[in-house]
Amino acid sequence: MSGATTAQRLLAEGLGTALLLATVVGSGIMGETLSGGNVAIALLANSIATGAMLVVLIIVFGPVSGAHFNPAVSGVMLARGELPLVLFGAYAAVQILGAILGVWAAHGMFGLPIIEVSTKVRSRAPQWLAEAVATFGLIVTILGTIRTRPEAVPLTVGLYITAAYWFTASTSFANPAVTIARSFTDTFAGIAPAGAPAFILSQIVGAVAGSLVAVALAPARPEPG
Repeated sequence: MSGATTAQRLLAEGLGTALLLATVVGSGIMGETLSGGNVAIALLANSIATGAMLVVLIIVFGPVSGAHFNPAVSGVMLARGELPLVLFGAYAAVQILGAILGVWAAHGMFGLPIIEVSTKVRSRAPQWLAEAVATFGLIVTILGTIRTRPEAVPLTVGLYITAAYWFTASTSFANPAVTIARSFTDTFAGIAPAGAPAFILSQIVGAVAGSLVAVALAPARPEPG
């Protein structure tokens, strides 16, 4: 990261997460509206829009805050000693707040009630496993790309999330802030609040596992002379 101030970093994380959720929810609404009931087409629109927006957001905000937009990613950076504990708490808070504001913005743009509670049930064990796998893969993707080609992080993360929408049974939330915010929309992207805690726990497990595997894959540092 550059020499950005704490306020600049928090603004970047909050605004970036808000734009991400506006994209997730808004493209879900648009896709469902235009697909004529074809869920596959709606999901395709949702996944492409989300992946594309992630590329843009990471390029724009990465130099300011690291472009985490995700408490699980911030937690991994905390564990790696790359984010102070106090800043981690602030990151997580603005990520959650920004995510909710992004949902509300999407509702406003499509003329829906600003405040909703989702009724979309996502509470099966295969979906919990999917969230662990999705988050595991996201962390391995981020840390592996940082190690080998850091300039490619926006592209690899955007492509990974686009793919993970399709190969996971949960459509790859992979983000506690996203999960919380999506419980406040009763649209294509929603999750009933009762299902959110298990998703978040699965995401934490996946993030820890991904971080450990990324460390195991890192080449050994040469012994000093």
